[in-house]
Amino acid sequence: MTTDLTLALMMFAFASSITPGPNNLMLMTSGVNYGFKQTLPHMFGVTFGFIFMAILVGLGITKLFEIFPITYTILTSLCVLYMFFLAYKIATSKEIGTAHNLSAKPMTFVQAVLFQWVNPKAWSMALTAISVYAPSNTIGAILLVACLFGAVNLPCITGWVVIGTKIKRLLQKPSHLRIFNATMAGLLVLSLYPLFFS
Repeated sequence: MTTDLTLALMMFAFASSITPGPNNLMLMTSGVNYGFKQTLPHMFGVTFGFIFMAILVGLGITKLFEIFPITYTILTSLCVLYMFFLAYKIATSKEIGTAHNLSAKPMTFVQAVLFQWVNPKAWSMALTAISVYAPSNTIGAILLVACLFGAVNLPCITGWVVIGTKIKRLLQKPSHLRIFNATMAGLLVLSLYPLFFS
């Protein structure tokens, strides 16, 4: 990969990783509700889940959609249902998670990895990154694009968690936390718009 193409990929990775989307909204919400340390598995799951997805996209997993169109319909339906479920869980969260609040748990590493497969923004990012920056579709090019993207993605999403932890003190009042969580749930649902208007 040339230097110019590498820089272009890194700029694309930064722009798409730093902007709001399902992952970043959920990470900020997790930062507010659970703190930085407890959100680490969620963060690493997002980055490694995306790297894994990008590699499989490069290896041609999207061909399944062409051969079996029903798989795309199923994936889209699962995406919508799961996002609404997550939005409901966020909206109905009534208190900041603590060690004594065992019912409140942040997303795990595995859950965050799996979530990438029902995240419309992650799909768009992976498809664009591979098709534009690894057009040769060689294993080396695919791995390089996926790993470079991941290297840029992790610090970007970390920033969203940090923002969440910083505003946590402003949300100690249950009413303020409810408003915040309801707003984040609404934004999470709105992030589905590419599925309906693409």
